[in-house]
Amino acid sequence: MTPEQIHKLISEGEFPETSSGRELIETHISWVILCDEFVYKIKKPIRYSFLDFYTVERRKHYCDRELELNRRFAPDIYLGVFPVHEVNGKLMIGEHYGTPVDYALKMRKLNPERRLDKLLSQGSITREHIISLAIWIADFHKKSTVIREKDVLDVGVKFNDLATQKPLISAQLGEARARIIDWSVEVSDMFLRKNEALLTERLKAGFFRDCHGDLHSRNIFMLPAPQPFDCLEFNDDYRQIDVLNEVAFLCMDLDAFEKHTLSNLCIQYYNLHFPAMRTAEERDLFVYYKAYRANVRAKVNSLRAGSESDKGKKQRMLAETLKYLNMMEAYLQSLALA
Repeated sequence: MTPEQIHKLISEGEFPETSSGRELIETHISWVILCDEFVYKIKKPIRYSFLDFYTVERRKHYCDRELELNRRFAPDIYLGVFPVHEVNGKLMIGEHYGTPVDYALKMRKLNPERRLDKLLSQGSITREHIISLAIWIADFHKKSTVIREKDVLDVGVKFNDLATQKPLISAQLGEARARIIDWSVEVSDMFLRKNEALLTERLKAGFFRDCHGDLHSRNIFMLPAPQPFDCLEFNDDYRQIDVLNEVAFLCMDLDAFEKHTLSNLCIQYYNLHFPAMRTAEERDLFVYYKAYRANVRAKVNSLRAGSESDKGKKQRMLAETLKYLNMMEAYLQSLALA
């Protein structure tokens, strides 16, 4: 679908249920339409190096895949995949009139005020919340499919991709920040060379699993029991990772909220219930994974800043880029000094 069709669907299209209003939330890969009780997610017709939603058939495939993967832990939220048709100029979801123009993933709407990032911002998250979340993640990982074949050094390739953002970071944040990228790539390469045998051993030991892949505070509700959602469906490689890499994303996110005590509590209780960090070397690996996750957030915010025309939004994205670059540097410095 096109942006024009999406706005037409929202303003005058037919949905399976009546709703007092419809709100559009746009991400870099999807359109998300919020109704009174349900949410409809439609993938954008885009193609990147790491995903391909370009054809209707591929969007249908990844809607089905997203439904399947998220039903592992959120079956009551992910309800089905429905066709979108255009009949006599009118767009409708769920009706069957010839060939669909697209597909929509239907989800049950949850209370947005119970999302973890909002609760963290309000200071409403307690030790008990984080302990229950850490145990939830550990239990999920225990049941997840073990991955036996994986290029354990591929995380370094993904880490080093931050170098593509050097021109923008240098121009917008200064040459000193751009030099941090060169230094971080060097430290990352050295760390992975030193720990290749450890990563290989972890693969053989079953610590690489089919995880969530995008487990951060905006993808978790506390109702009050933990309810993660929106796992990564478009690229298996990004989801089939070391379990410590997954937990590191959430702990890095807690660090970004300056909730360092909660971050430490999270990995502590996770490790009590699924001992995946057994040695000092694996603790260093966990810190490396936090640096990698900060690296990815810096890159994503830099990419968004580079394409943003609104000056206010651009400055906020650049501020986020700087914050995550500084976090990445601090994590890696702690490894360099270890």
